Amino acid sequence: MRRSILNSLLLIGTVISISACKPKKAIVVAPPVATEVKTDNTKAEALALLNSKQLKFTTLSLKAKATLDIAGNANDVTMNFRMKDKEIIWVSITALGGAYEPARALITPDSIKIMNRQKGEYLSKPFSYIYNFTNKQINFNTLQAILTGNAMGDFLTTESNLKQENGVWVVSGAKEGLDYRLLFNTLLKVEETNLNDAKSGQALKVNYTDYQKLNESLFPSALKINTLSGMKKINIDLQFVKIDGNVPLEFPFKVPSGYKLVK
Repeated sequence: MRRSILNSLLLIGTVISISACKPKKAIVVAPPVATEVKTDNTKAEALALLNSKQLKFTTLSLKAKATLDIAGNANDVTMNFRMKDKEIIWVSITALGGAYEPARALITPDSIKIMNRQKGEYLSKPFSYIYNFTNKQINFNTLQAILTGNAMGDFLTTESNLKQENGVWVVSGAKEGLDYRLLFNTLLKVEETNLNDAKSGQALKVNYTDYQKLNESLFPSALKINTLSGMKKINIDLQFVKIDGNVPLEFPFKVPSGYKLVK
């Protein structure tokens, strides 16, 4: 069975969810929709406005409490993410209060590396490996956008359809078999992302809430991912409990001797 569009994340065990922990920074409340909405922006002006609200960062250090629900089977873990813009996504999954790390991953635009400490195995593949499971429009920058609340840059172009619905901007269109629809809030940040690959029966929906200030931009405190592939459903709820931007980071990834390479 073909896996969901988000299986690129599932490959690294991205078990992500909401817990009782609350972000320390104050939530920025989206203003209500204006009764009179300006609609005379040119397409280029509107796209430039939306692009200006994208989160810009050099590095990010994130901690999240998470639950992954696959067909009703839910598991709770803690996730630590470290990112370098357009270059690296590093993930460490921990359990038992951080005493046990079952998995670690390192993703770059060129490669995917995963350590499965439970099985003493590791995977090392080119990034193109994910296209065995996903639409080819899902690239490295797409993954970073999903995790950071950014609109996917490939879709904020003049080739997309752009209009206002109920006082907020909506970007939609189709690209090489992938239908997309991005709904923005009144903060001009993404509130909902929908991707649909009808040919392969894959769908992805991501909801973002509780934006907070990070440097000169905004970052979502809460993230919910729903995927569907045929009858297989995966629900991922995430709440970030620590968010730091533009801090010095290391991305350690050393495979212990004796680990078996998964081919």
